[in-house]
Amino acid sequence: MTTASPGSPAAPVAGPAPTPAAVLAAAADARASVVLSGHVQPDADALGSTLALAEGLRRRGARVLATFPGRPGLPASLGWLPGAEGLVPSTAVPASPDVFVSLDAASPARLGELAALLTGAGTSVVLDHHASNPGFGTVRLVDPAAPATVVLVAGLLDELGIALDARLATLLYAGLAADTGSFRFSSTRPDTHALAARLLATGIDHAAISQRLFDTAPFGWLRLLSAVTGRAVLEPGVGAGLVWTWSSTAEAAEHALPGEQLEALVDVVRSTAEADVACVLKGQDDGTWSVSLRSRGATDVARVATAFGGGGHRAAAGFTSHEDRETTIAQLRRLLDT
Repeated sequence: MTTASPGSPAAPVAGPAPTPAAVLAAAADARASVVLSGHVQPDADALGSTLALAEGLRRRGARVLATFPGRPGLPASLGWLPGAEGLVPSTAVPASPDVFVSLDAASPARLGELAALLTGAGTSVVLDHHASNPGFGTVRLVDPAAPATVVLVAGLLDELGIALDARLATLLYAGLAADTGSFRFSSTRPDTHALAARLLATGIDHAAISQRLFDTAPFGWLRLLSAVTGRAVLEPGVGAGLVWTWSSTAEAAEHALPGEQLEALVDVVRSTAEADVACVLKGQDDGTWSVSLRSRGATDVARVATAFGGGGHRAAAGFTSHEDRETTIAQLRRLLDT
């Protein structure tokens, strides 16, 4: 559903609210400056959405900069995506672009230092599919029923009259495959497969895309995985069952791995049959814990994450904790028990 934020200076005084497609088409026609960004520690959906829409807007004539918050550099699993080489550091984007587009960020906090562009830009456009999204930005399209933000971007590209080719399809397919768990998650719908068929029809090598996203990792990953799963804790009496473990960017570095490699740990832990909720705490360089939550269906982990200031989906969510590890997991136990 697309809405405008009435309190924003850029909101229209009267008449129907502008749509994201109308705002972006006008920006392209005027050769306006557009900055696009996904969330911190971008995944395939955030990055695929950002790069695909950036490419489409360039083809329409807009002056585009694509970026993401946090330290520069992408994990090897994402750095090969078409257009990734053109990403600029967040410090290199103007403070007051004509348009700022936020993609796949469930809250302003997920935009890190780039959240200031929500008010600094002439118009801010928010594209997202997280149910916990509180509604921010001047113009927004938030559809919790969409399995991935790339689905919304594909629709926008259609509205903008931009034909899908193999380059765009590679970006969209990467995000679609990642956020649907290779079409295994309950968010997958008939039209999800219809979009996948459209993307495959452009001639992309979907097997190669999936291999690079899901089935390629350095040998150090096996060592890290062994250590992290070896200290996993199963607590069947907590809520509908909890399994949890932890790691840190420092531990990843010991195995010659970037901190981003920790993101894949929860997808291994979530396979535990005896627990409905899987949790991985990932210690960051600044002393905080980035916490990933997954549910097998009985628990709404978005509700849990929101209580900690985070967000996400019913089956997949996360938050940042400034407490120590023991305090964080104790607070999580209490929430799951209620």
